[in-house]
Amino acid sequence: MPLLLQRSGPIAILTLSRPEARNAWCEEFQTGLRERLPELEADPEIRCAILTGDDAGGAFSAGADLKNPKTHTMNSVAAFIEDLPNRRRAHPINMLADFAKPVIAAVNGYAVGIGCIVTYCCDLIVASERAEWRLPQSGLGIIPAQGGAVRLARWVGKGLAMRAAFGFPLTAEEAFRIGLAQWLVPHAELMPRALAVAEHIASLPPLAARLTKESLNYGMNIPQSDAALADLYRFAMLELTEDKAESHQAWRERRKPRFKGR
Repeated sequence: MPLLLQRSGPIAILTLSRPEARNAWCEEFQTGLRERLPELEADPEIRCAILTGDDAGGAFSAGADLKNPKTHTMNSVAAFIEDLPNRRRAHPINMLADFAKPVIAAVNGYAVGIGCIVTYCCDLIVASERAEWRLPQSGLGIIPAQGGAVRLARWVGKGLAMRAAFGFPLTAEEAFRIGLAQWLVPHAELMPRALAVAEHIASLPPLAARLTKESLNYGMNIPQSDAALADLYRFAMLELTEDKAESHQAWRERRKPRFKGR
């Protein structure tokens, strides 16, 4: 399967691997994400995930496979509309965005089209100096799918997202400067840094990490007062967990806490 899965303790590393096609997007990537994400979400041993591209391909993902004549085609509008509810629920882009555990994108090169949009569905981005983001869809007579431009706007604002949606590239340096990437590193340091970030997240109480992600992602879609109220309930639930008690007791005893996800 072109989507590779490697486990490193509590960290899952998902790699888009079609090096002969610069990791261009394919149906196997979609199928792989549909299968792997629920599996990893249900695995209590996995606390964080990393998504990256096969470095042998020289890119994170070159986007849609335009050599395939079926790419960006539709046979029936009626069939598409009838299948729309299933497409919304089961589309891997939405599944990745809704994944309960923190996800880090380790962007090792060009991220184009859907290969660009998928990084916006992650929670944190570590960028290689070789990284570059491009949304070329408008030049192909379509638009960035799955809310691609809107997802970017939530990271960097409307103006910069509009610029990208019209096909202007975004370099690694600029992505870091405007806050799309939270770390910018030499290429050789990309995976070590991504793993270090993942290890830090994996060391946190897992329930608190999940609700921290949930709080921010859902809170951005509702009024601030409602987000604050929802956080009171999250806070109250976490106060009752064993990990909260353990973290406080470990702090008092000046020792490393032992979290169980309970």
